[in-house]
Amino acid sequence: MIIRRQYVDTLRKYRDMPLVKVLAGIRRCGKSTILEMLEQDLLASGVAADHIISMRYTSLDFSDGMTERDMYNGIRDRMTDEGRYYLLLDEVQEIEGWEKAVNSLLESADTDIYVTGSNSRLMAGEISTYLTGRYVSIPVFTLSFAEYLEFKYSSSLSRKELLAEYIRLGGFPIVARGDFDERSAYQIVEGIYNSVITSDIARRHNITNFELFGRVVRYIVENVGKTFSANAIVRFLKSEGRTLSVEAVYNYLEWLEKAFVIYRCQRYDLQGKSVLKTQEKFYLADAALKYCVLGFNTKGVAAMLENIVYFELLRRGYAVYIGKMRPGRLTLWQSGATNGSIFKYAADCRRSRTGSLRTCWK
Repeated sequence: MIIRRQYVDTLRKYRDMPLVKVLAGIRRCGKSTILEMLEQDLLASGVAADHIISMRYTSLDFSDGMTERDMYNGIRDRMTDEGRYYLLLDEVQEIEGWEKAVNSLLESADTDIYVTGSNSRLMAGEISTYLTGRYVSIPVFTLSFAEYLEFKYSSSLSRKELLAEYIRLGGFPIVARGDFDERSAYQIVEGIYNSVITSDIARRHNITNFELFGRVVRYIVENVGKTFSANAIVRFLKSEGRTLSVEAVYNYLEWLEKAFVIYRCQRYDLQGKSVLKTQEKFYLADAALKYCVLGFNTKGVAAMLENIVYFELLRRGYAVYIGKMRPGRLTLWQSGATNGSIFKYAADCRRSRTGSLRTCWK
């Protein structure tokens, strides 16, 4: 198992604090494996194995109609003696009212609780009032390039070649662990994409015109890294002879965000020092989500490099906004704990005379 040190260190920092640790991110980004890493870390630090309770709520061991009371009782039944218990609860969104069960365990027993999930029920704005002020949210992303290099430690490819592969194949751990060709990698990611779109969004929100919803998603994927609005999507659909309200587009965008497929980056007025409500950008949770739908094209690499930079800043704990200083140059305004700073990024994706792809980072 390759340790994702950033997440293990973060969880270690919050260990034994009276807070529920909530790990949330897109399907297959590695949340369950991080819980396994946490379990190994707990054992290595001297925690007894019978005081670590791991539950995966997508398992067939649990019935579809499981209630929060069943969840609570199932965990309490395994707490047979005194001392602190470490609860590692995977995919808790499958249990309606999971927050009530977790809150009761936090209040009535000596527990340190970690939960994961992959839809809106794990987002800060949607977590029940039962846990208000009692949890810390830890976003989980697909692999950074640094992590990708660790996964490819035995590869014979150079660092530069691995960067090109990372840009092309993305950072889903299941892809990085194998030695897949482009087609196979995209088939794997397409399965993840379809699962999220169908199960986490369409079924949950009872989308009846799935074909139209799919066309909106495709438009967003095609325009990742570009500023656009709901009105622009409506006008585009109208040009294709389709009709959809602005309100419906806003709903689709919100649902995609809540399934961790896209991330909204607001625009910042660098002169007026304020956040603007128009011309936002949306970034994809992973570059491969675009290529599995549209296929790989070098013309779109610049946008995906921007996508990679955006998520690297998020991983480092920054709040990130977009702004423009001059044509051809994207400026990301990153806000840290006390100060804001300007991060400039540029990519030259023109082909050289030799036909190779050139990129420039600043």
